[in-house]
Amino acid sequence: MRDARADLRGRRATVMGLGTRGGGLGVARYLAEAGAIVTVTDMKPADALAEPIAALGDLPVRFVLGGHDEADFREAEIVVRNPGVRANAPLLEIARASGARIEMEMSLFLRACPAPVIGVTGTKGKTTTSSLIGEMLTAWDPRTVVAGNMGISALEHLAEITADTPVVLELSSWQLEALDEHQLSPHIAVITLIAEDHLNTYRDFDHYAETKRSITAHQSAGDVAVLPMDDAEAWRSAGTTAARVFAVGDPARSAEAVWMEDDTLRVRIGGGDWALPFPANPVLQPAHQRRNAALAAAAAAARGATPEAIGAALAQFRGVRDRMEVVATIGGVRYVNDTTATAPVAAAAAVRSIHEGRVHLIAGGADKGLDPTPMIIAIDEVRPTVHLIDGTATPRISAALEARGIAWSGPHLSMESALIAAREAASSGDVILLSPGCASFGVFTDEFDRGAQFRTLAQRWEREATS
Repeated sequence: MRDARADLRGRRATVMGLGTRGGGLGVARYLAEAGAIVTVTDMKPADALAEPIAALGDLPVRFVLGGHDEADFREAEIVVRNPGVRANAPLLEIARASGARIEMEMSLFLRACPAPVIGVTGTKGKTTTSSLIGEMLTAWDPRTVVAGNMGISALEHLAEITADTPVVLELSSWQLEALDEHQLSPHIAVITLIAEDHLNTYRDFDHYAETKRSITAHQSAGDVAVLPMDDAEAWRSAGTTAARVFAVGDPARSAEAVWMEDDTLRVRIGGGDWALPFPANPVLQPAHQRRNAALAAAAAAARGATPEAIGAALAQFRGVRDRMEVVATIGGVRYVNDTTATAPVAAAAAVRSIHEGRVHLIAGGADKGLDPTPMIIAIDEVRPTVHLIDGTATPRISAALEARGIAWSGPHLSMESALIAAREAASSGDVILLSPGCASFGVFTDEFDRGAQFRTLAQRWEREATS
């Protein structure tokens, strides 16, 4: 493979958006160590970025913080944008007009990675599915690397990856934009589900769905597309990708498939047929989790993992932080953190997945241009108590609830206020569920801050209750 770093040596590179979740830091370090002339620019001031700045202290990196300078884009040869920066941002247009190449971490990584990559995307389920694949592959090969849209920089792990290292990337729609622009796709592409999301960023749902499906657009005949049969938008990739299709859910639709038969997970691959008893793991019992497990098994099998490794990982899986995460139990009431449910369809799945005790739902927040109906229908079916956090989406949610005669409390201006209201309504055996169905901006820094506040409060109350 041609050395991707050689193309960077001596190039003027601007990193737009350092951020605090690992990606910008990994990009800046990769570029500087490759010999590029690196400028890192971010709208945040230096004190808000103290940790990543300190981590780059041993490298010749120039920082422009608290704002951007057009000259850093007009004079750059390469501009690497953070996923939080929109593709049509005016400064990026200046860079393009000046002849700069626009990259993102994932386009740099896929070009440089010597190993075949599994990429996972979807409106919901992608973090759980990526994590499950990672655990299956780790049980098969402990060198496995899992990174991407989960706060883990892929580029920071590049040095440890060899030609046969298993690599799993969770990919957001924004990260896929860069791969599509550079006609790159992972060797094994997984789409979990495509439903309405980020319509405040994309022209419409079709534009968003097309971006998600682009994960398979540049695959070749030697690649694999893992696609769920029960999602029409995701399955559309089966008719457009050059890769061989691994169907999940219906063994009649492709030569290779994964499907559930009662409590048995069946895998048909390469002329063989495996039958794996599905474990009595409580984390994986909800229907959407079984579906995630089937998608993960398909991808892991396609990469070469053994039935024994896949079965062991399913039995041992303990879930993912911020996704249906049980953070405390107080007086028989479970506190469940599902802060990454930032779309109504994700919150709907969370509400329906709880079958013991009454649900006390904390929802609401910032508007992403999404129709709240899927979440409202689920609330109408399950009839939890509802506690809404203040935000631009909350008035539309509250109006839809009132139209169905569903009471709610709020809008709450803090997590503590919402949690206190939910706690007062709960009894032993119930579940307090944070599953907002909305973005977090306004009251919180981001969805992880929202989840951290929920976790911190619940665990503090738990300690107080037992002391």
